[in-house]
Amino acid sequence: MRYDVEARILLDWYDRHARDLPWRVSPGARAAGERSDPYRIWLSEVMLQQTTVAAVQEYFTRFTTLWPNVGDLAAAEDGRVMGEWAGLGYYARARNLLKCARVVVADHGGRFPDTLEGLRALPGIGPYTAAAIAAIAYDQPEVVVDGNVERVMARIHDIHTPLPTAKRELTEAAARLTPHERPGDYAQAVMDLGATICTPKSPACGICPWMKPCMARRAGTAAELPKKLAKPVKPVRFGYAYVAQREDGAWLLERRPDKGLLGGMLGWPNSDWNNAPNPAPPIDGDWRRLDAEARHTFTHFHLRLIVCVARLPRHTQPQRGAFMPAEVFRPAELPTVMRKVFDLAHGALKDMK
Repeated sequence: MRYDVEARILLDWYDRHARDLPWRVSPGARAAGERSDPYRIWLSEVMLQQTTVAAVQEYFTRFTTLWPNVGDLAAAEDGRVMGEWAGLGYYARARNLLKCARVVVADHGGRFPDTLEGLRALPGIGPYTAAAIAAIAYDQPEVVVDGNVERVMARIHDIHTPLPTAKRELTEAAARLTPHERPGDYAQAVMDLGATICTPKSPACGICPWMKPCMARRAGTAAELPKKLAKPVKPVRFGYAYVAQREDGAWLLERRPDKGLLGGMLGWPNSDWNNAPNPAPPIDGDWRRLDAEARHTFTHFHLRLIVCVARLPRHTQPQRGAFMPAEVFRPAELPTVMRKVFDLAHGALKDMK
């Protein structure tokens, strides 16, 4: 395989077919001298971890409208940022987002480092994100390997080693193809190829710019790659969630500890999540247990929450959490699992009026 030739072929394809994304500078604009904003590349890459492009675009637009640069984000209130992040999941990313922004402002004068080592030293920035920023924002020939790139490399080299065992092998394959010319555009081109043509199912090999050198296409194995080790069965955990509303409309909420699942997020008081949770109402009241459960899947387990609701007198003071006035409460700022609880509880509480 002639790596320099294949890189140029892919870049030619990218110049014609690059996706229009809100954080991206188009190939034409880059050719005219416009450069990517490291802040926007960093923000998009953090949001895209474990999340799709379609899901991220609205969040990205809202974040960059509220906080157009890293200094604005660093100065933002933690609760506001966590609220705007709600629904994207993996909430440790939002906590690290704030930590990173504040380090960039405090220690780097509001400018992201332009070296891989400098980027890796920032909170929440791992090898992939550092390489993506270095390549896309600073046009350095770093090897950028996400899930799309792994799939493309497995197919073009016909690599049958299953993931995650194959990660090093696939990264080495990607490194051999990474050019010194336009490495930022090339990194985005491979991602676009995986997202639009070399897709997980039914790859469109007939229109792929790398159709000729693709070893898996010739071998007839493209559709079965990359291979993956069998995933372990996720355990199921159980818990109780308590939704209380006072007569004046205020809702009883509590902020979760910074560390752990949903760290720093507002939610409903709840019990521990385990195989046999003990009821733990946050306040005395006439609690009614709903028939339906709120169900949600996290990375490592499935969760089933028993939902209990109560209406409380106007001057009730909680033993846990705090009441939030109805005019301030925004269900959209709750993490997804807590919104599922709210959707079940809201109708039941209306019926209890």
